[in-house]
Amino acid sequence: MAPQGGAPRLVLLFSGKRKSGKDFVTEALQSRLGADICAILRLSGPLKEQYAQEHSLDFQRLLDASTYKEAYRRDMIRWGEEKRQADPGFFCRKIVEGVSQPIWLVSDTRRVSDIQWFQEAYGAAVQTVRVFASEQSRQQRGWVFTPGVDDAESECGLDDFGDFDWVIENHGDEQHLEQQLANLLKFVHSRL
Repeated sequence: MAPQGGAPRLVLLFSGKRKSGKDFVTEALQSRLGADICAILRLSGPLKEQYAQEHSLDFQRLLDASTYKEAYRRDMIRWGEEKRQADPGFFCRKIVEGVSQPIWLVSDTRRVSDIQWFQEAYGAAVQTVRVFASEQSRQQRGWVFTPGVDDAESECGLDDFGDFDWVIENHGDEQHLEQQLANLLKFVHSRL
């Protein structure tokens, strides 16, 4: 289950489609809260690291938004699903090891099993956040539908999740986004 050590005061599980702005939103929140208070955790980090090791690939290049990563995305998804089927909490446990900040932002929650693991491990400290951007906004950010990727569980696993605790609309309206971030930050500060 949960690692030993200090439990977080708040765990925000961010989900959303590719190019919806999950990283942008989590980085904006961290920049306002400070890295000493807030940690960004990426489930894809240990997945990509392990995948790179097992397949003799460049781990650093798998971390960026490059064509290198895209060339391996489908197989990485398949490989990650196999790991999760064997152990649903495998990647969740890896990302929380040694994290000491009281606020955790999990920037790439993709499956119900991810949410369940965090809820079982951290209970009431967990909140779900869906980052939503229209297809047009995502296309303007470079998104192109890719069969086997955009219709896989890694992109669609939370489409029917139900009620997220928070929904952030990220269509490119900076003022509207700032208002939503301010509301979320007010909540975060209430947990410190």
